[in-house]
Amino acid sequence: MQRFKNKFALITGGTNGMGYATARQFIEEGGFAIITGRSTATVHKAVTELGENAFGIVSDAGNMQDIFQLQESVKHYTNTVDLLFVNAGYGKFAPVEYADESHFDELFNMLVKGVFFTVQQILPLMKSGSSVVFNTSFVTGTGTPNFSVYSAAKSAVQSFIKTFAAEFTEKGIRVNGISPGHIKTNIFNNTGLNQEQIEGAIHGIISEIPFKRQGEPSEIANAVLFLASQEASYIHGTELMVDAGISVIRP
Repeated sequence: MQRFKNKFALITGGTNGMGYATARQFIEEGGFAIITGRSTATVHKAVTELGENAFGIVSDAGNMQDIFQLQESVKHYTNTVDLLFVNAGYGKFAPVEYADESHFDELFNMLVKGVFFTVQQILPLMKSGSSVVFNTSFVTGTGTPNFSVYSAAKSAVQSFIKTFAAEFTEKGIRVNGISPGHIKTNIFNNTGLNQEQIEGAIHGIISEIPFKRQGEPSEIANAVLFLASQEASYIHGTELMVDAGISVIRP
């Protein structure tokens, strides 16, 4: 399929995991992908792997200086963005009594403030028929110990889906979100856990997933690109759960 022939996607956090998989599939379907990442090395590596239809920008989703420069950086490659996948982020988790101000600010700056202003800055490059897709999380639907700040931040993004959709309707820009379950990504890399602890956490998580496996990044990419395609032309202001049913099925 060539659903995105000659179209441009901007994917924040596109050097690995869900963002990378989305960029790869977008390119395979005829488009060009601009990805962002915090490290020059990881951005260069991902762009090299993705090929000539990929472009990279070193940009930190939690750094306002980088975000306010993003529009000009994108203009080096295109004046029109057809898909904005606001994906960049990671998790840090702590009990309420141990979560300090820096923990709170780090997550809210990246997952809420950064998300809001990323869309604001790219909006002038988006025309009627384009699409914004937010990355939320299934954790917003339940109370999970140690997830208070992360869940609150993702709940704010969940709210953006509705309010941005209401504002962008007259512009002809559709706004939706995907809510991933447990996906094979590097989300644990910034938690401070060692490899053994990470493997133990994943083992415990898998036992609670209805399909008894983590999702593949490509399964999230399929959902994002469906929402960005004309196949979803009547879907607006919606959050699509891509979580193997973990948000509604209990073991």
